[in-house]
Amino acid sequence: MSSIVSPITHIYKPYPKEALFSILIPSWNNLPYLKLCIEGILKNSKYKHQIIIHVNEGKDGTLEWVQQTSYSYTHSLTNEGVCHGLNAMSKLAETNYILYLNDDMFVGKNWDDYLYQAIQEKGDEYFYYSGTMVEYEDTGNPSVLSPYNFGTTFDTFDENAFNKLVNESPKKDWFGACWPPSIVHKRLWDYVNGYDVDYSPGFYSDPDFAMKLWEVGVRDFRGIGKSLVYHFKCKSTGRVVRNNGRKTFAKKWGFSSSFLYKNVLLMGQLVEPGIELKMPSGLNLILAKIKGWYIAKF
Repeated sequence: MSSIVSPITHIYKPYPKEALFSILIPSWNNLPYLKLCIEGILKNSKYKHQIIIHVNEGKDGTLEWVQQTSYSYTHSLTNEGVCHGLNAMSKLAETNYILYLNDDMFVGKNWDDYLYQAIQEKGDEYFYYSGTMVEYEDTGNPSVLSPYNFGTTFDTFDENAFNKLVNESPKKDWFGACWPPSIVHKRLWDYVNGYDVDYSPGFYSDPDFAMKLWEVGVRDFRGIGKSLVYHFKCKSTGRVVRNNGRKTFAKKWGFSSSFLYKNVLLMGQLVEPGIELKMPSGLNLILAKIKGWYIAKF
């Protein structure tokens, strides 16, 4: 079990009462990207939102900057990673929806409206939706729009070119929402107790959270094609010592996260009428459990 190294301070500040989402943004000495991220939210959102920031360390000026803003925040003296940060921020969330957004992301025009339209059409709380990431290089992920190079750093970002892509909306909805920008009803977040700190600092915590939602009955894991967000890719996670989340996931659930992505959530496959997500049975599941046992053992 991962434990907190340093205490986490919670600072609540008033937010727009008409706020629709509580946006949780963990940040680790990444101030230029954090500023750009929030600039995008303020510029491109249709609705008002409650913005909450977790400051890991903040020695680059992030803590001082956040203290001067109107946003609620949590702060740890050391880098506590994503799981502790998200859980801490969620204690300050007061809207019906918790949205997790990384600080190295820039949201496109009306990104929030497209998500909210899907939520309204769903009509109940049993969903897990995500925006669609746009990345500057192709990593073979079918749920991502790539390669669209609108800049690899905050100071080379071509916002106008990104806006043109947003207006074209070239992506359809896809199955397998499992990572930020991701949104869930707050009651479900609280019911499954947020993110599992056993995955600290956070690798493989996303598929674990999806499995926790699956266990309580969520079957609508959908990426919204029109809700675009530009991703500068691992400006924080590239600096951290990785946990062995692959093994932790296999020990906990009995199969690999790749099995969840490919065989259960159908990640990246376009949403089509009549297709329902379900847990495979028979030989496929047996083989997946054998592989899971091997991953957990070795």
